[in-house]
Amino acid sequence: MSDTPENGAAPAQPQVVSRVLAQYIRDMSFENILAQKGVAGDAQPEIQVQVNLDARKRTTEHQYEIITKLNITSKTKDKGEPLFVLEIEYAGVFHVEGVPEEQMHPYLLIECPRITFPFLRRIVSDVTRDGGFPPLNLETIDFMALYRSELARRAESEKAKAPTEASTNN
Repeated sequence: MSDTPENGAAPAQPQVVSRVLAQYIRDMSFENILAQKGVAGDAQPEIQVQVNLDARKRTTEHQYEIITKLNITSKTKDKGEPLFVLEIEYAGVFHVEGVPEEQMHPYLLIECPRITFPFLRRIVSDVTRDGGFPPLNLETIDFMALYRSELARRAESEKAKAPTEASTNN
């Protein structure tokens, strides 16, 4: 006996339901070091962006909080003097149903941040502009590549921690 319906069609896959319930800034800090210390001349900025993601299951069934953390540092290209530092944690609360358990982790850390990123990008642009700098328009982040590189990093870390096969018994 097979699991397919009598008409030969494949069994229906569960319908994925995903909704953004809320978005908000969890934490934010902006330091205008240029204004505090002063940098001589017309400073050409060099910007570094570090991205971290976190996903947490909430107490309500099918709800998850996804946090995108950015640490943005701007320094002068020539002397490396800091111009500004922006640290922000931006969260989205999602209702997610119908995603198979083995696919939930990548879904939460790829698709959900992809949905909230345009809003986070706008906040970064506004904060840097309001802080006295040209608006910083972040490039689109490839969350899939970020997820894959994190998996590779964790695999390397696990490999380094594993005990060596060859051991000497004296």
